[in-house]
Amino acid sequence: MPSTDVSQTPSAPTPRITYREGFARDAADQAEVFYHAVMQGAASHYGVDERRAWANALPREASAWAARQTLYTTLVASCDGRCVGFLELDVAAKRIETIYVWPSLTGRGIGTTLLIHAERMLLEQGVSRVEIEASSVLYERLLRRGFTNLGEQWVERSGELLKRYRLVKKLNAVET
Repeated sequence: MPSTDVSQTPSAPTPRITYREGFARDAADQAEVFYHAVMQGAASHYGVDERRAWANALPREASAWAARQTLYTTLVASCDGRCVGFLELDVAAKRIETIYVWPSLTGRGIGTTLLIHAERMLLEQGVSRVEIEASSVLYERLLRRGFTNLGEQWVERSGELLKRYRLVKKLNAVET
């Protein structure tokens, strides 16, 4: 009789994440993802006053995030119809403006997948490099994804100085 390992317990199912362009109905969720990503997700890299200043830089209101959708191409990671991560892309400026993921879902590849979609989108538009001003939270992860550091910067938010990095990545078409 074959032996079975009873010490293994079934793990919780991984939520199904889908990726798409953002809709106005995502704006309220975007506001919450942003707020919690900053206040909880950045806690190991920034102090509480720095995080409060950063979180208050953008209103926690759906209307503000819906307005941003008219300025930027917004890519959304969705789970059960709710936005759990997003990336704002300025194609004309060849820049990633923001990327945020709900704190309890970080480390599952959601941000990476959003980046892959953004890079593919830029390549389709004939863009060969992309820039981002990244927080200390994303810095190491982006370096591992092929970004190059162009220098440290300090940005002021509500009287607090926050460290970030100006990064660039040369984009290459890859067959998938």
